[in-house]
Amino acid sequence: MLAGCHSGPKPDAPVPSASAMPGYKTYKMRGKIVFTNASTGEVTVQHAAITGFMEAMTMPYKVKDPNILSELHPGDTITADLLVSQHDDADIVLDNIVVVAQAKPDYKPQAIYHVPQAGDTVPDFALRNQDGRQIHLNQFRGKQLLVTFIYTRCPLPNFCPRVTRNFADLHRRIAADPALAGKTHLLCVSFDPDNDTPARLRAYGATYIGSDAALAFERWDFAVPDKPTLTKMAHFFDIGLTNEADNTITHTLSTTLIGADGKVERFYPGNEWTVDEVFTDVKRSAAKA
Repeated sequence: MLAGCHSGPKPDAPVPSASAMPGYKTYKMRGKIVFTNASTGEVTVQHAAITGFMEAMTMPYKVKDPNILSELHPGDTITADLLVSQHDDADIVLDNIVVVAQAKPDYKPQAIYHVPQAGDTVPDFALRNQDGRQIHLNQFRGKQLLVTFIYTRCPLPNFCPRVTRNFADLHRRIAADPALAGKTHLLCVSFDPDNDTPARLRAYGATYIGSDAALAFERWDFAVPDKPTLTKMAHFFDIGLTNEADNTITHTLSTTLIGADGKVERFYPGNEWTVDEVFTDVKRSAAKA
């Protein structure tokens, strides 16, 4: 379920998320949990036919983070991404596992993650931005708001840096479009409150904006919530987080387009969305406002 920001694999560590790695193809799976095996980090799933890949069958699959196995129970119905390596090793990993129906009605997982859907009202989360100023999501009502999640120490170019580069491209394209420049705001939310100070966020943001001038951040904020708010934001925006012993953070990625009315327009899990795709959605959303 989690995309890892690690400098390299470790023995017996969770399998790196394939969803953000080249050389993997993604298939959508729906099925029922038959058995979980914590010793092997696998879950056996009785699943429906997977379009373009295989017929319906029951077989074990390796999961990205074995810790998630404690939240899966025989009889639970799940959806997931089946990530298949296109290399010779034919590695297969289950990612983005969501329990859509619990086998035990009285069972409650430690954390319930919300997958944003179009029309969902977004809570008014408070954060502190690169200038040390408190901002609220509701202050952007009347504009399209694009929210994504990063942390400045992320070492892998295909994770946080890739998302931030995409935001930089969107920032330039929006600024060049008179119909969008005053109607759209970008927000990169850090999930590293212990390290991402306002000064660090400003320096990080300036490298992507290309300027540290007074008005450089007029349409793009880099901000961090306090820890209790971070937990609530992670649950609402479907962000899985694990703080590792080596001081890195294992995490998923998500981006959300919020309309001028403060409601979700579109949710983009992972980092496979394109600048063209999101820019088109922003223009469509702005036209409705």
